Amino acid sequence: MESFLAACIVAGTPLLFATVGEIITERAGCMNLGVEGMMLMGAVMGFVGALSTANPWIAVLCAVLAGTAGALIYAVLTVSLRANQVVTGLTLTIFGTGFASFVGQPMLGNMAPQEVIAFFAKTPIPGLSSIPVIGPIFFKQDVFVYFGYLVFILAAVYIYKTRMGLNLRAVGENTAAADASGININLYKYVHILVGGALCGLGGAYLSLVRVPIWQSDVVSGRGWIAVALVIFASWNPVKAFFGAVLFGGLSILGLRLQAMGFNVSQYLVDMIPYVATILIVIISTRKKSKESQPPGDLGNSYFREDR
Repeated sequence: MESFLAACIVAGTPLLFATVGEIITERAGCMNLGVEGMMLMGAVMGFVGALSTANPWIAVLCAVLAGTAGALIYAVLTVSLRANQVVTGLTLTIFGTGFASFVGQPMLGNMAPQEVIAFFAKTPIPGLSSIPVIGPIFFKQDVFVYFGYLVFILAAVYIYKTRMGLNLRAVGENTAAADASGININLYKYVHILVGGALCGLGGAYLSLVRVPIWQSDVVSGRGWIAVALVIFASWNPVKAFFGAVLFGGLSILGLRLQAMGFNVSQYLVDMIPYVATILIVIISTRKKSKESQPPGDLGNSYFREDR
C-alpha cells in the first residue's frame, strides 16, 4: 500500500505543477486553456536542454522558459489586445502540440542523459524518510516532488496570507474595482500568467525528464486538460489541488497496479479511468453552490478601463 501511495504522488506531481499554475492564472481573472500546450512546450524544450548539455539545471531552465514563452503569447493576446481568452487558450494548445511535434521529431526514442536521470533519482530526506508510513510515501521521492510540496504551500500562503495575494484575488473577482483602488491590473495579470506558464512548463519537464525519460510525442497525454478540471475540483485552492493531483495520479496508475496483481483489465478501460473521473468531478463541482467553490467573479472577461 505504501508503494502505491508513493507512486500516486509521483504520478500526480506533473498535475500538481500544472494545476497550481492554472490556479494562479485564473486568480488573476484569466482562463488559460492552453495548459496542455505549455506542458508540451516545457517537456520538449526541457528534453532538448538535457540532450544538448546533460545539465539538469539548464534542462529545467529551458522548460520553464518555454512554458513562460507560451504564457507570454497568451498574455499579449488577451491582456494587451483583449482577444477572447477561451479561443486564445485553445489556440495555444494547438500551437504547443505542433511545436512539440516539430522540435521533438528528431529526438523520438532518445533517452535523457544519464547525468540528468541520476540527478532526478529518488533522494530520501534524512530523518523524515524514517518516519513510519508517512516517511516512505512523502519523503523518499525525487527533488521535483519535494519542490512540488514547496510550490503548493507557497502558493497557498501567497494567495491567502499576503497583501499581494489579496490584490490578486481582487483583480480576479472585480477587475474594475481593483483598478479603481490603484492596483496595476495589467502588471498583476502579466506576472501571474507568466508564473502559471512557468509552472506548466515544469510539469511537462517532469514527464519528459523524470517520469519517462525517453522522448515520445504524446508524453503529456491529456494531463493538461485534467489539470484544468482539477482547478475546479480544488475550488481554486492550491492545498486542495495537491490532494486532487494525488487522487488523479493514483487513478492514472490504478490499471497498471490491478494488472500487476493479476486482474485481467482491458488497457482501453484503464486509459479511460482518469478522464471519466474528470468528467464526473467537473459535473459534481459545478453543482456546488457554496461561495468557496465559485470561480473568480471576472474569470474569462477581458478588461478595458474605458468600459467602466
